[in-house]
Amino acid sequence: MKKVDIYTDGACSGNPGPGGWGAILRFGPHEKELSGGEPNTTNNRMELTAVIQALSALKESCEITIHSDSKYIIDAIQQGWAKKWRANGWMRNKKDKALNPDLWGKLLDLLEEHQVTFHWVKGHAGHPENERCDQLAVAQSQKYAK
Repeated sequence: MKKVDIYTDGACSGNPGPGGWGAILRFGPHEKELSGGEPNTTNNRMELTAVIQALSALKESCEITIHSDSKYIIDAIQQGWAKKWRANGWMRNKKDKALNPDLWGKLLDLLEEHQVTFHWVKGHAGHPENERCDQLAVAQSQKYAK
């Protein structure tokens, strides 16, 4: 099974507002950058989209380490919250709906296709790949800024 490192970040100017996402996929000496954006979104949606788009770009099942500065994603996956939300009809508890169920559903489905480990990195702290993903995300968000 191929071992792939994925680095992701999302950005949003205003929350909600114009947003962007960036991802780097690295397999041995090979590296690919991906990015995109939306005119009216949230930071969390862009963080999720970065991971989804990176995983969607893979053509076969892989052993993956995802490096993200998003505690929202890391905690929801590692603590099992996202799976619980789905099992409970996208409810966080008896009265509060889980946000972004469309994206969480896609992410959970993609995670089943691979062996994935999540690794949290501190954002805006000089981590080269995280800084590059932030640059990609911000550049995309600026395309939609008025």
